[in-house]
Amino acid sequence: MPPLTSFSTYLSELNHRHVASSASTNSELIEALQNGALDVATVHVLTAETQSAGRGQHGRSWQSPRGNVYLSLYHPVHMPISGLLSLIIGLELAKMPVIQTLNEQLQAQGLTPIGVKWANDLGFYQQAQSQSKELSKEQSITDSSVLDSVLDSDVANQRTLPFNKLAGILIEPVTKASRLVGVVLGIGLNVQAAPKLTTQTSEGMSYQAISLQDINEMLPLESRSASLPDLPMLYQQMCKALMAAMTRFEHLGIEQPTGHTYYLDSFWSSLR
Repeated sequence: MPPLTSFSTYLSELNHRHVASSASTNSELIEALQNGALDVATVHVLTAETQSAGRGQHGRSWQSPRGNVYLSLYHPVHMPISGLLSLIIGLELAKMPVIQTLNEQLQAQGLTPIGVKWANDLGFYQQAQSQSKELSKEQSITDSSVLDSVLDSDVANQRTLPFNKLAGILIEPVTKASRLVGVVLGIGLNVQAAPKLTTQTSEGMSYQAISLQDINEMLPLESRSASLPDLPMLYQQMCKALMAAMTRFEHLGIEQPTGHTYYLDSFWSSLR
């Protein structure tokens, strides 16, 4: 376990707790909130160096080798949670300094930048070099100019290229006495190690895992970062992104929705 001095004051203010190993940071945090060990009225963060039973979407497993980020942030909420939250979180994670730095170098080399795949993945599609610019606009969301394509089902159905998955998002509501009190935002980010997925471990999903280190090594030597941020720094960058996402999501819910597309229309407008 890293020494406490390696964690920032910012993380302390979010009631950060770090453990060497957790079965699942999401499960452990939710259990502590529901049994009263943690106050549901305040933000909490749990990180682990590894997970023995990490979880992804739809009950899938999340392989958790050491060297990566396994982080869960609890945030109190008092409004219904929609699928839009996952997209907002993905967009904010793509703004993390470590991602922006890599994207600048990837784009300078004509490579596909890291972006959001609807609705809960961060990464990019593998593609032929000659198709890089066209496909990156259709398949990786990094700014508001390409947001509309992510919800285009026709485009989505045409995507057959393998996806390189860098991070996954797992959002779970927290209830007490059958009342929604908050939400846990779980993020798994491959930093130093990308699990080697087999037919069995990919559980029917057509993607391969990739890490920040892998992406950095894709770049020419002169363009590579000498070293990636350490895990405490990545925890801080990620928590800032998640807090910004919750602020944006809650802002969209201030006014009374007037129709099915209210939240999406409001979200697009907030980016322009």
